[in-house]
Amino acid sequence: MRSFPYKTAGKPDLRTPGKYLLWLAGAQRGTLWVAIMYGSLWTLCQAFTPYVLGQAIDQGILPGDFARLSVWVGLLVALTIVQSISATLRHRASVSNWLQAAYRSAQTVGHKVTRSGDALPQKFSTGEVVSTCASDAMRIGEIFDVAARLAGSVAGYLLVTFLVFQSSWQLGLVVLLGVPFCGAMLLFVIRPLQRRQKEQREAAGKMTALGADTVAGLRVLRGIGGEHIFVERYRERSRETQLAGNKVAYSLADLDAVQVLVVGAFSVAFTWIGALQAVSGQIEPGQLVALYGYAVFLVSPIRTAADAVSRFIRAHVGARRIIDVLATPSAVHDAGTTVPAPPSPSALVDSVSGVVVAPGGLSAIVSADPSQSAGLARRLGRFEDAVLREAEVRWGEQALHLMPLRDVRSRIVVSDAEPQLFTGTLREELDPSGVHSDAEIVAAIGVASAHDVLDGLEFGLDDEVTEKGRGFSGGQRQRLTLARAVLTEAEVLVLIEPTSAVDAHTEARIAEALRRARGTTGHTTVVVTASPLLLGAMDTVAFLQDGKLQAQGTHRHLLDTVPDYRKVVVRGEGMDGHGNSNGAAANGTSPTSTTADAAVGANATNGVGHLNDNGGEA
Repeated sequence: MRSFPYKTAGKPDLRTPGKYLLWLAGAQRGTLWVAIMYGSLWTLCQAFTPYVLGQAIDQGILPGDFARLSVWVGLLVALTIVQSISATLRHRASVSNWLQAAYRSAQTVGHKVTRSGDALPQKFSTGEVVSTCASDAMRIGEIFDVAARLAGSVAGYLLVTFLVFQSSWQLGLVVLLGVPFCGAMLLFVIRPLQRRQKEQREAAGKMTALGADTVAGLRVLRGIGGEHIFVERYRERSRETQLAGNKVAYSLADLDAVQVLVVGAFSVAFTWIGALQAVSGQIEPGQLVALYGYAVFLVSPIRTAADAVSRFIRAHVGARRIIDVLATPSAVHDAGTTVPAPPSPSALVDSVSGVVVAPGGLSAIVSADPSQSAGLARRLGRFEDAVLREAEVRWGEQALHLMPLRDVRSRIVVSDAEPQLFTGTLREELDPSGVHSDAEIVAAIGVASAHDVLDGLEFGLDDEVTEKGRGFSGGQRQRLTLARAVLTEAEVLVLIEPTSAVDAHTEARIAEALRRARGTTGHTTVVVTASPLLLGAMDTVAFLQDGKLQAQGTHRHLLDTVPDYRKVVVRGEGMDGHGNSNGAAANGTSPTSTTADAAVGANATNGVGHLNDNGGEA
């Protein structure tokens, strides 16, 4: 089988599920034709075996001709050997086709996920996307597994029809018309099966989505004692899926029963007519034996056809789900004419707020409404082109959304407020491209004040990170994500609440280290925060009110001259008028912290004590 990931096969055809399946077939046409060739050879050998057996009886056994008998027996042995070899090769090629179709679909969905921005999360839950890759993609692969057997069955059916016509035209007509008729009879059972499988797929998708969302929020659920609520919801979804699956099982049982009835009736009728012709002397005894062999063989094409239809229904449902994901318009793309990215360094200008991010140095964005400052950060990072067409951001002299996406992503990096870590070594997490030395990685860890995290790992940078970084606390994940952002050495680095889960001492160290690391390189750093400790380290601070630039200057200047700004950044009794800390826990939380974080900050300010975990993150 080809190596994974696969080379691109062009843009998938998303007009209908059938056209998408044809696109997949074209992407693997080589192995598909190989499987069909071996499948046809395998089935033709089976179809030809009764004929050889009948000839051995009529020309060898009955007349007592040992020489002719030896020839036909030798041919029978050869057919058996070829059939065994072709069956093995057919199976291997079919499995290869199955996995290629499944993994190519999963890979295509994966590419869509990485390039769609926020478009997919707004339409589908994480569980639904996972179910599309894990379940629907494998169901699509099934139709390519059965394709070789189906092609072979058609070839075998045509060969048997021809051979039977040589013995009796009446029996030839029975085969020619009876086999398609038997297949058509099965459609009466297959149609309700299609509807029930669709219902079962939708129920399973909802259950998977709920399960994924519950696992993602398990820590929070345990903290508020809400596990039982979601367990009950999952139990209800599971029950619905079970009932839908039972209905599918009923249809499958009906299909199997109808197959036995229809195929059995056909075999009995075919053999009975052949026996009558043998008694009347119209056919030889060997031909009667061959006819019985054909009757047994024809059971396989009918069942294979029914199996193929059933699998195609599942693949059709899966393809529809995948098309729904792939057809979701990406939030960002390079469609239309693009203009070149500006020379470095260049200013960023947001037309909505009026904020101008001058190149070089450290800038901060503060707003009484955290969603407005975060929205500005997302516009600067070009997260949604549709937004930028109405709320234009200019980079240098041109609109940001008209520039090549690759240039934007390589030069402007946004580190979101919700850090994400994946499975792998810590070194791979912090330096995915593998371009930095260990010394540089450790230096970035120092900027994020995360040496204690590294020291606590048995294998250091080679230690394995669990899925989503669940082995780390929230503050540890946040600091590691900051280190990863610093390692990008981006020309413009936008940090959204990078210290909302750490205590005041750690935050002060991060502010000082960030200024040393980014403030002297000529790179631009934009921090969305309301933390006085971070704001005090900034060269300039932009204060937004109702989404518009209200004032701009240094942190101290704005504290002295803008009362609304002072209300936003001065919190609790632990701060003096200029945002300087009067105690270890003066900066318990930021305006965008979670409720739990806020509670911790309040307790610390009131002298109750501060929840400290591996270096002081809340």
